[in-house]
Amino acid sequence: MQTTLQLHGLTYRADLRHPIDIAIPLKAGLETVNCFYAPPMEHSPVVAGDFIGSTQEGGAVNFLTVRLTPHGNGTHTECVGHIAKETYTINQCLQQFHFPARLVSVFPTKTDNGDRVVYREQLEALLEAHPPTPALIIRTLPNDDLKMITNYSGANPPYLHHEAVNYLVERGVEHLLLDLPSVDREEDGGQLLGHRAFWQYPESPRAHCTITELIYVNNSIRDGLYLLNLQVASFEIDASPSKPVLYALEPFE
Repeated sequence: MQTTLQLHGLTYRADLRHPIDIAIPLKAGLETVNCFYAPPMEHSPVVAGDFIGSTQEGGAVNFLTVRLTPHGNGTHTECVGHIAKETYTINQCLQQFHFPARLVSVFPTKTDNGDRVVYREQLEALLEAHPPTPALIIRTLPNDDLKMITNYSGANPPYLHHEAVNYLVERGVEHLLLDLPSVDREEDGGQLLGHRAFWQYPESPRAHCTITELIYVNNSIRDGLYLLNLQVASFEIDASPSKPVLYALEPFE
């Protein structure tokens, strides 16, 4: 099962039988990724009279209530509604779900104050030799599967300098995916310079654009060109748990 697409005058092929899932699974408890002091995801069976929604507790079916915080409990995709005073929802903003995407890997630069920052010059060095794509996936280094269980709260994790984000906007990036809790510094006094730069808010909001945070890209996945399928639930709020899936793109002759 294969598909082809045209990009910059060239034809590429993707094999849909070989998806690459870069989402971190959502699960209850503490043995999973977490950030911004969000309570861990919880689920419990619905109880109504003699009915209990748990087969392990004698019920006929599993019928669970789930409590989660999309921004803090795992891979999630957010729209400009995350920072806007006006109402924008991820269900309204994300209307297309397949995009050519480039995956790049970068070591954040350690600054004098101990911050680890991805700067514009670093992204320029990685991207200038390649044609633009509407989606960009950033894997920060070093990289290992501890990213799937790390509690980032209070740890001042790496982030993108707002001029680096401006550069991505200049290149036409509309969907940014990264393996960090946030584009911005964990504590920045509410400035959110990276988010504001990406969505061009409030001057000229890019309502169709999204940021996906807390992905995990295994080291076995090579930097390069992919077809991205960005899957979200149809939540009428600013963000949704999401499942970004990649398919390797190969030249088609």
